[in-house]
Amino acid sequence: MLRLFSRHQKQIPSLSFTRRLYSTTGAAASSNLYSKYSFVPPPSLKPQNPNCTQSPPKKQPKPRYRPPSSLDRTGEKPVQSKLPFDFRFSYTESSPGVRPIGLREPKYSPFGPGKLDRVWTGVCAPVVDPKVGSPEDEKMVEEKRRVGRDRIQGEPLTNAERKVLVERCQRHKTKRQVNLGRDGLTHNMLNDIHNNWKHAEAVRIKCMGVPTVDMKNVCTQLEDKTFGKIIHRHGGLLVLYRGRNYHPKKRPLIPLMLWKPHEPVYPRLIKTTIDGLSIEETKEMRKRGLAAPALTRLAKNGYYGSLVPMVRDAFLTEELVRIDCKGLQKSDYKKIGCKLRDLVPCILVTFDKEQIVIWRGKNYKPSEDGFFLTERESFDNSSNDLDNHEVESESGEGITGDSD
Repeated sequence: MLRLFSRHQKQIPSLSFTRRLYSTTGAAASSNLYSKYSFVPPPSLKPQNPNCTQSPPKKQPKPRYRPPSSLDRTGEKPVQSKLPFDFRFSYTESSPGVRPIGLREPKYSPFGPGKLDRVWTGVCAPVVDPKVGSPEDEKMVEEKRRVGRDRIQGEPLTNAERKVLVERCQRHKTKRQVNLGRDGLTHNMLNDIHNNWKHAEAVRIKCMGVPTVDMKNVCTQLEDKTFGKIIHRHGGLLVLYRGRNYHPKKRPLIPLMLWKPHEPVYPRLIKTTIDGLSIEETKEMRKRGLAAPALTRLAKNGYYGSLVPMVRDAFLTEELVRIDCKGLQKSDYKKIGCKLRDLVPCILVTFDKEQIVIWRGKNYKPSEDGFFLTERESFDNSSNDLDNHEVESESGEGITGDSD
């Protein structure tokens, strides 16, 4: 054990001597290289001065990612649309003749701040500024709309052309379809119709729910706002033709609404007392109306095109009519009651228990001037058939004359 310890002590000085030798030779070699090649070390290899208090420059953080927003209109001009009609959220469920008594929100334009060159009044964006315009300007706009529609439509379709287009829009031929629901013909739906007209001359439109109570208004607004022509109608199913002179690349610019504006405040539909009746008589009439047998039950998102004729026929024998609306939203059967009040006409009694109770009034007279669309409408052009028959007869006479 003592021998091993003595050997280890003898080896320690030899190791220290070799280390010293290598360190001196390395320093000499480094100094020779420095003098021979003029080596300048980079700043990162230079010894830093510990007395220097200057901190290295900090790297600036990257800006946070901001997704693109349609509300950001910096440096952009407002869109100028040349469509000759007032912009509304719904063209079938709102009437320009009915003025609201208040607004539920400030007059924020649903097209975005500074995005449209029209003023938003809380209900619509009129084409003629109400502060500057005049009735003559409105007449000029109506004339411009009529001329533009006639120019796009061109010559009317023949019966053969119409049947071919209707056949192409059948369900077993194409899946292209535009659905028209409880909001009716909305402003953004105009853009959907024009997008479908890029690929086909006619588009199929399926109408469901509240707007189908007045299908005549739906057809009128579709033709007026799109400049198209309805060539087929079966119940709530329509086929809208774009026109002979329609060009997809020259389609009108339709600015889109970014959100649905709140509906304004209108007068109450149901009053405390019915006009001409006392409070007790009004309460008694509401009880009798809720106890009366239901004329019909409305299905959710159904077709209500035959509702107005049914109510008119029922008023010939009954004083009160009840319509069962279980399962429908409250706003839906309130809109239906408002349409019945204007179309039948009648007096609204109550909306309690998801029912519509209407009264025909004291001096009821059946209206004979009302026009309602039938379940299925024919668009055959008899003049085209006569012209074709005359052409065939003339050609037949010419052939017989040549043979003689």
